[in-house]
Amino acid sequence: MRADGRRADQLRPVEILVDYLEQPQGSALISCGRTRVLCTASIDESVPRWMKGAGRGWMTAEYGLLPASTGERTQREASAGKQKGRTVEIQRLIGRSIRAVTDLEALGERTLWLDCDVLQADGGTRCAAISGAYVAARRALDRLGLGKALTDSVAGVSLGIVGGEPLLDLDYSEDSRADVDVNVVMSGDGRLIEVQATAEGERYSRDELDVLLDLAAEGIERIGETQRQAVETVLPG
Repeated sequence: MRADGRRADQLRPVEILVDYLEQPQGSALISCGRTRVLCTASIDESVPRWMKGAGRGWMTAEYGLLPASTGERTQREASAGKQKGRTVEIQRLIGRSIRAVTDLEALGERTLWLDCDVLQADGGTRCAAISGAYVAARRALDRLGLGKALTDSVAGVSLGIVGGEPLLDLDYSEDSRADVDVNVVMSGDGRLIEVQATAEGERYSRDELDVLLDLAAEGIERIGETQRQAVETVLPG
């Protein structure tokens, strides 16, 4: 039994509130336990200069921690004049995860911007951002009659080995002492998009990795059920 009473294979409560903001074409507030990420999707009727005339669209993401999202105030990266390496790595992960299930030709010469702002961080923020960004993107594209541009769903979940035990969906207290830290991104059909598996304190075996991947598949399937309910919410108007 974990500190919060969960089983080793149990997710934190997942909730997705769609259309959380009025201005963007798509938005979703995703909560995974105490981690909360606000994801928005905005569509520009243009593409980067290097893509003009190709008949294909583009999708990209930005990610950030709000100052009060962590235990101690996090300085805005804009005030430092540059993004941290972690931020760049995470927003690239979000972008390529959603692009993996996107038909860019069906999107047309448009750019879909995905903005993921962490309101409160308690572990698993990058995976929550991916799961929420998919919902925001789907809402935006459905609103504009471009839903066919997304060919499948996508979600992510964090895992790890803590005290010798494989655990699903780590909170910060578990993540900070994990011997093995893993993030898995999968599409709705069960295929892998990304596996980030790092030995933080101890090496791990192939068998242990397989156990973690099986846990991830089960967790992502459950997150997918929440995503489906969110995207099926009737569009306003």
